[in-house]
Amino acid sequence: MAESHRLGVFVDPYTGEVRGALDSYGSSGALPVRTWIDLLHRNLHLGDTGRVYSELAASWMWLVAAGGVALWVSRRRRSRRVRGVLLPEPRARGLRRTLSFHGAVGCWLFAGLLFLSATGLTWSQYAGENVTAIRAALAWETPEVAAEPPAGAAGPVGVDVGVDRVLAAARQAGVGGGVEVAYPSGDGGVYTVAELDKHWPTSVDTVAVAPATGEVVDEVRFADYPLMAKLSRWGVDAHMGLLFGVANQVVLTALALGLVTVMALGYRMWWRRGPLAGSALGGPVPRGTWRALPWRLKAVVGAAAAGVGVLLPVLGVSLLVFLVIDLVLGRLPRRGA
Repeated sequence: MAESHRLGVFVDPYTGEVRGALDSYGSSGALPVRTWIDLLHRNLHLGDTGRVYSELAASWMWLVAAGGVALWVSRRRRSRRVRGVLLPEPRARGLRRTLSFHGAVGCWLFAGLLFLSATGLTWSQYAGENVTAIRAALAWETPEVAAEPPAGAAGPVGVDVGVDRVLAAARQAGVGGGVEVAYPSGDGGVYTVAELDKHWPTSVDTVAVAPATGEVVDEVRFADYPLMAKLSRWGVDAHMGLLFGVANQVVLTALALGLVTVMALGYRMWWRRGPLAGSALGGPVPRGTWRALPWRLKAVVGAAAAGVGVLLPVLGVSLLVFLVIDLVLGRLPRRGA
């Protein structure tokens, strides 16, 4: 089957009758409808092209959100009241009212947007590779059980005690709840039995069992994961709405609806400013602002942009494209000049 896809077979536990089979996807065993939604989120059903688009969105989301919060806080700092930043103005009218709701809701969403962007980028095509390389260099990788038993526990080749004995050995070793049993990949391999409970508290212990003897020959306990591997596991599961069950899913739903609201309010403000009368892009920063900055500040900003661009290549390339377009537009004659 295709990568990350498996055949899910449904068996009546009382009669042993096979009731059907469906394609399942990913570590959560998503069935066709959820798989379709999952892939829409992952790549818009456009393959690698869609993955780049998805990574582009995740790469810019945290930066746009941070910029929006900075602009909103700087706009409201004169009042020196937290309420003015976190709550909209109920008595305001027109564009000011829209702006107050846009800014206040955006501030409430900020932490969640940063979290979704960071955890989503760990799965992305290009930034994800950099994250994997950093984790490997710093020994933050998720540990895995041995793929082969030690010499003394291997037993005769070709002998297999069977999956029931293997599961019983894993249960005796403390691997409980729902599990996934992976068969040996060939002669000399081992069974692996892994817990699947990704809720809090997380239970994803894994043991390796020698097929010839039914002996547990290696184990990896979640409690023994490096801290960064634990944080990665929790982050991914929270991103997927698994870590805290329904409460996790309610928070993610509210976050998604809030983001849609902020975007709609943003487009509304842009339209009310008059996109067809004057600048088609709203109110741009006046030209020459960058040149007027102190050289030390420009050096810091340039170095930070370069570093982030290397870590997040899609963001870096798109930023360069934006800069080139801006330079070209800056050289065009202005209307009315």
